[in-house]
Amino acid sequence: MQQRKLGKNGPDVSAIGYGAMGFHLAYGAADAQSGLDLVKRAYDLGVSFFDTAELYGWGENEKFIGQAVKGFRDDITIATKFGFTFDNGTFGANSQPEHIRKVAENSLRYLGVEQIDILYQHRVDPNVPIEEVAGTVKDLISEGKVKYFGLSEAGPQTIRKAHAVQPVTVLQTEYSVFERDVETLFPTLRELGIGFVPYSPLGRGFLTGAVRPAADYEESDMRRSDPRWQPGNFERNLDAVRQLEALAQVKGITVSQLALAWILAQGDNIVPIPGTRRIERLEENLAAANVTLAADELVHIGSILPDGAFGARYAGDMVPDWV
Repeated sequence: MQQRKLGKNGPDVSAIGYGAMGFHLAYGAADAQSGLDLVKRAYDLGVSFFDTAELYGWGENEKFIGQAVKGFRDDITIATKFGFTFDNGTFGANSQPEHIRKVAENSLRYLGVEQIDILYQHRVDPNVPIEEVAGTVKDLISEGKVKYFGLSEAGPQTIRKAHAVQPVTVLQTEYSVFERDVETLFPTLRELGIGFVPYSPLGRGFLTGAVRPAADYEESDMRRSDPRWQPGNFERNLDAVRQLEALAQVKGITVSQLALAWILAQGDNIVPIPGTRRIERLEENLAAANVTLAADELVHIGSILPDGAFGARYAGDMVPDWV
């Protein structure tokens, strides 16, 4: 597996990481043992970057990752996140310093580690100045409990304010052929030497060639309400994927590999974290690191959906407001 540096002063990690959210959030029930086997297989294939969060099962996903990587923890980089709350059936934000500390201590215990490699603010909290958030993480770094500071779904002003207090090593935000808006932040990331981790790099499964209509997913699967799966948008997005599949077939690769290779070609500071529950899909995804796309192929891929997918990337008011 090829290696990339996450940020100017960040860790060296595999060019493709693994996002573990799907085992405990958004995509229905999963089998725990198959998940443990999959994480071990990922490591055997060279993956050294694993992503989790408090939100993913409120600690259950962190415990899962901690158990899965126990035999090779010192060989990998683990990222987790703080910032969400869930009270009386409603999601909220809390990045108050005391809450950050509480979540970090829980994450250390759940993961079974002495230090969190990357600690992200999962979403910007409008009620807490980002300088306070960065200052709290800076203290945790000084105490040896955290190694690097990350932000997720943050805008340019927020990134700069945080970076002035504690250098931001990495930004995580949705990015794929389906979702292009974050490209406006790339100049800021390059200027400040910040790495970039795209989540949902396969459009929540739409860019796999195995997409199904929304009604075919189980009730607890977020894709049932995802705007990109709704009538009208679904058909137009499916047509775009078929065009991408045609390009992939010419190269003898899958559409997933084409989509991941396109992301990797956008900058050597970019490390996508596709998630899957199936070992064969994992192996397929990781093989994308060996795919080379010519300049004209990259242009062609980007031109199929120049403004991204049809439909918002979240339902309702869930789309983050970058500042």
